[in-house]
Amino acid sequence: MSQPHALRDDQRPAPPAPRLLPLAVPLFAEMALAIGMGVVGTLLAARLGDAQGAAFALCNQVLAMLFVFFRVIGAGVGVVVAQALGGNKRAAADVAARAAWGASSWIGGVCMVLAGVFAGPLLQLMNAPPEVLPLATPLLQLMAPAVLLDAWNSTAASVLRSHLHARPTMVVNITMQVLHLALAVPLMTGIGGLPGLGLAGYALALLLARGAGLALFLQAWHTRIGGMPGGADWWQWRQGPLKPVLHIGLPGAAENVAWRAAYVFSISVVGSMGTLALATHAYTMQLIHFILLFAATLGLAAEIMVGHLVGAGRLHQADRLVKRLLGRGLLMALGVSLAVALAGRWLMGWFTADAQIIATGALLLWLTIALETGRTFNLVLVNALRAAGDARYPVQAGAVSFAVVMAGGSWLLGVQLGWGLVGVWVAYAADEWLRGLLNWWRWARLGWLPAARQMHRRLHQSGRFH
Repeated sequence: MSQPHALRDDQRPAPPAPRLLPLAVPLFAEMALAIGMGVVGTLLAARLGDAQGAAFALCNQVLAMLFVFFRVIGAGVGVVVAQALGGNKRAAADVAARAAWGASSWIGGVCMVLAGVFAGPLLQLMNAPPEVLPLATPLLQLMAPAVLLDAWNSTAASVLRSHLHARPTMVVNITMQVLHLALAVPLMTGIGGLPGLGLAGYALALLLARGAGLALFLQAWHTRIGGMPGGADWWQWRQGPLKPVLHIGLPGAAENVAWRAAYVFSISVVGSMGTLALATHAYTMQLIHFILLFAATLGLAAEIMVGHLVGAGRLHQADRLVKRLLGRGLLMALGVSLAVALAGRWLMGWFTADAQIIATGALLLWLTIALETGRTFNLVLVNALRAAGDARYPVQAGAVSFAVVMAGGSWLLGVQLGWGLVGVWVAYAADEWLRGLLNWWRWARLGWLPAARQMHRRLHQSGRFH
């Protein structure tokens, strides 16, 4: 963008501070429906058999592992756009958004090829049991193109939310999820005398819904923030505008990659315990996603709000906001996880009639109270640190914990000491609390201030991101 445009940015009045509820409510609604779709998908797969349910869960874990690579762009562009808008630098926000779109094409395309070509080895890496692997491999190959569609959709959603257009983003995501469900049920189970396609029907519905979602996101981009990616925006890797995005996104993605690697290792530990343990883990995790929803909503809202406040130089206000959100998040995580634990046996009965799976899953849900309160610390604080420009600290704080506490603890407690899934859950909770306390130490001691001040100076001295 030209320098005159940047000067006009500087002349705009200071934007109002973003508010929690207009961001959090739409975020909560769309994330709740997305998690609900995961539960419905697991239920539909489980109706075909526990092996199919485990295959479905493993494929989703592989896709989630690949999705971490999008976070290089998605996390970075969300923060950079929010900071630029908070500092009245609309031109810089637009440049970063368009550069991120092309980068998403490259990253999404590479991950799509990995999922399609190396489906078998990726699933074997997760210790897929012999009876599960033949079911999971073709399913992952069919779902591979959705990886590229998700890369574009994720980038579009991040940009729209950073512009504080959380409600239209919610509408698009809800429409996409409802369409997925409307297509998945008949395609999986059959309709009008036509036989169902089973797991392949779910994959086909996923591709159709994600394609429709992309069209809706592009329309929302055009009507809400002006213009849409076109021409070279779809394929060019623009190194200059991507530098600030990568400065935030690479450490964030590194943290996610490290966490995902440790989590995948823990899944392989569970896989070594057999199909029954793997199915129990999959079903219990579906219920945990509902608890995680509250903290995840607060974390994303915190990232957007802190980014705007730091971009505007309102650092004291950002500090007070994070502490307030932490208190709310812990109370919500405690209340919701306790309610889910109390209803544990009934909820596990949604997925299976196996008494052993129900009993073990119900016990794990009680341990989830400790797990999810610790996770709330991380989701709020890590997103706040990233939005303040202090993106490297969470990686440094988490690296040892991921490897030693989560991965090593899962193996030691679950296998060596014979605690089974209980040991894996104890390792999960210990890892979350350790990292949460380290991140709280960083925030409370104001270790993030130098990075926030440096970002603010760079933004306002240059008039744009270089």
